[in-house]
Amino acid sequence: MPHTPIRLIAGLGNPGRQHERDRHNVGFWLVSRLADQHRVTLAKDAKYHGLVGKLAVAGHHAGEVWLVEPQTYMNLSGKSVGGLARFFKIAPEEILVVHDELDFAPGVAKLKQGGGVAGHNGLKDISAVLGSPNFWRLRLGIGHPGDRSLVGDYVLSSPAPAERELIDAAMDKSLDCFSLLLNGDMEAAMLKLHTKVAPPAAAVKETKETKKGST
Repeated sequence: MPHTPIRLIAGLGNPGRQHERDRHNVGFWLVSRLADQHRVTLAKDAKYHGLVGKLAVAGHHAGEVWLVEPQTYMNLSGKSVGGLARFFKIAPEEILVVHDELDFAPGVAKLKQGGGVAGHNGLKDISAVLGSPNFWRLRLGIGHPGDRSLVGDYVLSSPAPAERELIDAAMDKSLDCFSLLLNGDMEAAMLKLHTKVAPPAAAVKETKETKKGST
């Protein structure tokens, strides 16, 4: 079965310096890191209502992948993503949206295609504008405050340093999978991303010996 390469990667978040460190902006964080890694400049493009850049990919069937950070605020993300998709004739199946996920703990990153939007306003708007929920999602865990009434303030605040470290580690692992993602080998990307890394044998041995010595 042929792979369908990704042609557009959208990182979700809210614009403005006051939101730079918000949990809701993890999509921006990852796409900015991806752009930096490949020396791609994300420049303001009024036509597409976002910061836009183009990543050249060797061996990619289209030769390039668009990167975008919508500057419309989260609940109008589809205005930016949909504009790019329509102009460049990019199908929902060729789009990867990177976003925060309340249902996963910090440090967890998972990939899936389609499905519901679980109350996420950015996903809801993109799905409505594209006329399909069948785009790919890279979900970066930010944890849950424990009460639905606290979610609004929670996503618009900064994670604690220990949580941010876990989120950064999840982004590192995600970026390690991007060559697979871009070429549409989603099965291999999911296997790599979703597999938990076992601690080194030396660390396990040290832990056992510590426990043994304390008894």
